[in-house]
Amino acid sequence: MSVIYDFTGKVVLITGSSSGIGAATAVQFSKAGAQVVVTGPPDRLPIDTAKECLKVSPKGLKALEVTADVTKRKDMRRVVDQTIKHFGKLDILVNNAGAGIPTRIDDIDYYDKFEKIMAINLNSVVYLTNICVEHLEKTKGNIINVSSVAGLIASVGFSPYNISKCAIDMFTKCMAAKLGPKRIRVNTIRLNT
Repeated sequence: MSVIYDFTGKVVLITGSSSGIGAATAVQFSKAGAQVVVTGPPDRLPIDTAKECLKVSPKGLKALEVTADVTKRKDMRRVVDQTIKHFGKLDILVNNAGAGIPTRIDDIDYYDKFEKIMAINLNSVVYLTNICVEHLEKTKGNIINVSSVAGLIASVGFSPYNISKCAIDMFTKCMAAKLGPKRIRVNTIRLNT
Protein backbone atom coordinates (compact mmCIF):
# COMPACT_ATOMS: atom_id res chain seq x y z
CA MET A 1 0.00 0.00 0.00
CA SER A 2 1.50 3.33 -1.00
CA VAL A 3 1.01 6.46 1.07
CA ILE A 4 -0.02 9.53 -0.89
CA TYR A 5 0.65 12.76 0.91
CA ASP A 6 -1.47 15.84 0.40
CA PHE A 7 0.49 18.58 -1.35
CA THR A 8 -2.56 20.61 -2.34
CA GLY A 9 -1.57 24.22 -2.87
CA LYS A 10 2.17 23.49 -2.84
CA VAL A 11 4.33 24.65 -5.74
CA VAL A 12 7.11 22.24 -6.68
CA LEU A 13 9.96 22.97 -9.10
CA ILE A 14 11.73 19.87 -10.42
CA THR A 15 14.83 20.09 -12.60
CA GLY A 16 15.49 17.37 -15.13
CA SER A 17 11.85 16.36 -15.18
CA SER A 18 11.45 15.58 -18.86
CA SER A 19 12.21 11.90 -18.24
CA GLY A 20 13.25 9.27 -15.72
CA ILE A 21 13.30 10.02 -12.00
CA GLY A 22 12.41 13.68 -12.48
CA ALA A 23 9.36 12.85 -14.57
CA ALA A 24 8.19 10.22 -12.06
CA THR A 25 8.70 12.73 -9.24
CA ALA A 26 6.62 15.35 -11.05
CA VAL A 27 3.81 12.86 -11.64
CA GLN A 28 3.75 11.81 -7.97
CA PHE A 29 3.65 15.41 -6.76
CA SER A 30 0.82 16.12 -9.23
CA LYS A 31 -1.08 13.07 -8.03
CA ALA A 32 -0.76 14.44 -4.50
CA GLY A 33 -2.34 17.76 -5.55
CA ALA A 34 0.75 19.93 -6.07
CA GLN A 35 1.23 22.49 -8.79
CA VAL A 36 4.41 21.44 -10.56
CA VAL A 37 7.00 23.13 -12.73
CA VAL A 38 8.64 20.69 -15.13
CA THR A 39 11.90 21.47 -16.88
CA GLY A 40 14.12 20.03 -19.55
CA PRO A 41 16.69 21.17 -22.09
CA PRO A 42 15.63 22.12 -25.62
CA ASP A 43 16.35 18.62 -26.93
CA ARG A 44 14.27 16.94 -24.18
CA LEU A 45 11.18 19.08 -23.65
CA PRO A 46 8.99 18.04 -20.70
CA ILE A 47 5.80 17.89 -22.80
CA ASP A 48 5.01 14.23 -22.05
CA THR A 49 5.64 14.75 -18.34
CA ALA A 50 3.27 17.72 -18.30
CA LYS A 51 0.56 15.66 -20.03
CA GLU A 52 0.97 12.85 -17.50
CA CYS A 53 0.82 15.34 -14.61
CA LEU A 54 -2.44 16.74 -15.95
CA LYS A 55 -3.92 13.24 -16.20
CA VAL A 56 -3.22 12.36 -12.57
CA SER A 57 -3.87 15.74 -10.95
CA PRO A 58 -6.98 15.47 -8.72
CA LYS A 59 -7.99 19.03 -9.64
CA GLY A 60 -6.85 18.91 -13.27
CA LEU A 61 -3.90 21.22 -12.66
CA LYS A 62 -1.67 21.82 -15.66
CA ALA A 63 2.08 21.70 -15.07
CA LEU A 64 4.11 24.76 -16.00
CA GLU A 65 6.60 23.68 -18.70
CA VAL A 66 9.87 25.59 -18.85
CA THR A 67 12.65 24.81 -21.31
CA ALA A 68 15.95 25.27 -19.53
CA ASP A 69 19.57 24.18 -19.65
CA VAL A 70 20.72 23.78 -16.04
CA THR A 71 24.28 24.69 -17.04
CA LYS A 72 23.16 28.21 -17.96
CA ARG A 73 22.52 30.62 -15.11
CA LYS A 74 20.19 32.79 -17.19
CA ASP A 75 18.02 29.73 -17.85
CA MET A 76 17.88 28.85 -14.15
CA ARG A 77 17.00 32.45 -13.27
CA ARG A 78 14.23 32.35 -15.90
CA VAL A 79 12.82 29.11 -14.46
CA VAL A 80 12.57 30.66 -11.00
CA ASP A 81 11.19 33.95 -12.30
CA GLN A 82 8.51 32.16 -14.36
CA THR A 83 7.60 29.96 -11.38
CA ILE A 84 7.09 32.97 -9.13
CA LYS A 85 5.28 34.95 -11.83
CA HIS A 86 2.92 32.04 -12.61
CA PHE A 87 2.26 30.70 -9.10
CA GLY A 88 3.33 33.53 -6.81
CA LYS A 89 5.50 31.32 -4.63
CA LEU A 90 7.77 28.28 -4.36
CA ASP A 91 7.38 25.59 -1.70
CA ILE A 92 9.64 22.75 -2.82
CA LEU A 93 12.77 22.69 -4.96
CA VAL A 94 13.84 19.28 -6.28
CA ASN A 95 17.37 19.41 -7.69
CA ASN A 96 17.17 16.30 -9.83
CA ALA A 97 18.98 17.10 -13.10
CA GLY A 98 22.06 14.96 -13.48
CA ALA A 99 24.34 13.18 -15.90
CA GLY A 100 27.08 10.60 -15.88
CA ILE A 101 29.69 10.41 -18.62
CA PRO A 102 32.20 7.55 -18.57
CA THR A 103 35.78 8.82 -18.59
CA ARG A 104 39.18 7.84 -17.23
CA ILE A 105 41.86 10.16 -15.89
CA ASP A 106 44.16 9.38 -18.82
CA ASP A 107 41.52 10.26 -21.44
CA ILE A 108 42.54 13.33 -23.43
CA ASP A 109 39.15 14.97 -22.82
CA TYR A 110 38.86 13.99 -19.14
CA TYR A 111 38.84 17.55 -17.83
CA ASP A 112 36.25 18.70 -20.38
CA LYS A 113 33.95 15.87 -19.28
CA PHE A 114 34.70 16.67 -15.63
CA GLU A 115 33.65 20.29 -16.13
CA LYS A 116 30.46 19.25 -17.93
CA ILE A 117 29.45 16.82 -15.16
CA MET A 118 30.16 19.42 -12.45
CA ALA A 119 28.12 22.04 -14.32
CA ILE A 120 25.10 19.73 -14.51
CA ASN A 121 25.31 17.75 -11.28
CA LEU A 122 26.74 20.28 -8.82
CA ASN A 123 26.93 23.86 -10.05
CA SER A 124 23.28 23.90 -11.08
CA VAL A 125 22.25 22.71 -7.62
CA VAL A 126 24.35 25.34 -5.87
CA TYR A 127 23.12 28.17 -8.10
CA LEU A 128 19.47 27.18 -8.04
CA THR A 129 19.54 26.79 -4.26
CA ASN A 130 21.15 30.22 -3.97
CA ILE A 131 18.46 31.98 -6.02
CA CYS A 132 15.55 30.07 -4.46
CA VAL A 133 16.34 30.67 -0.79
CA GLU A 134 14.49 34.00 -0.66
CA HIS A 135 11.32 32.34 -1.97
CA LEU A 136 11.61 29.21 0.16
CA GLU A 137 12.12 31.29 3.29
CA LYS A 138 8.69 32.86 2.74
CA THR A 139 6.97 29.46 2.51
CA LYS A 140 9.13 27.62 5.06
CA GLY A 141 9.90 25.34 2.16
CA ASN A 142 11.96 22.31 1.30
CA ILE A 143 14.95 21.50 -0.87
CA ILE A 144 15.46 17.94 -2.04
CA ASN A 145 18.78 17.10 -3.68
CA VAL A 146 19.01 13.87 -5.64
CA SER A 147 22.28 12.10 -4.95
CA SER A 148 23.67 8.62 -5.40
CA VAL A 149 25.51 5.85 -3.62
CA ALA A 150 28.24 6.78 -6.12
CA GLY A 151 29.01 9.67 -3.77
CA LEU A 152 30.04 7.14 -1.13
CA ILE A 153 32.08 4.69 -3.20
CA ALA A 154 34.77 4.92 -5.84
CA SER A 155 34.23 3.46 -9.29
CA VAL A 156 36.60 3.08 -12.19
CA GLY A 157 35.75 5.24 -15.17
CA PHE A 158 33.18 7.50 -13.49
CA SER A 159 35.22 9.65 -11.10
CA PRO A 160 33.62 13.00 -12.12
CA TYR A 161 30.18 11.56 -11.38
CA ASN A 162 31.36 10.14 -8.04
CA ILE A 163 32.97 13.45 -7.06
CA SER A 164 29.86 15.44 -8.02
CA LYS A 165 27.56 13.24 -5.92
CA CYS A 166 29.93 13.33 -2.94
CA ALA A 167 29.90 17.13 -3.22
CA ILE A 168 26.08 17.14 -3.37
CA ASP A 169 25.96 15.21 -0.10
CA MET A 170 28.24 17.72 1.65
CA PHE A 171 26.45 20.72 0.12
CA THR A 172 23.17 19.32 1.44
CA LYS A 173 24.58 18.97 4.95
CA CYS A 174 25.97 22.51 4.87
CA MET A 175 22.68 23.95 3.62
CA ALA A 176 20.66 21.98 6.17
CA ALA A 177 22.77 23.53 8.93
CA LYS A 178 22.57 27.02 7.44
CA LEU A 179 18.94 27.08 6.33
CA GLY A 180 17.41 25.10 9.19
CA PRO A 181 17.12 28.23 11.37
CA LYS A 182 15.21 29.85 8.48
CA ARG A 183 12.84 26.85 8.67
CA ILE A 184 13.89 25.56 5.26
CA ARG A 185 14.43 21.80 5.31
CA VAL A 186 17.23 20.48 3.08
CA ASN A 187 17.55 16.75 2.43
CA THR A 188 19.22 14.31 0.09
CA ILE A 189 17.59 11.34 -1.58
CA ARG A 190 20.38 8.89 -2.36
CA LEU A 191 19.68 6.60 -5.29
CA ASN A 192 21.33 3.28 -5.98
CA THR A 193 22.90 4.50 -9.22
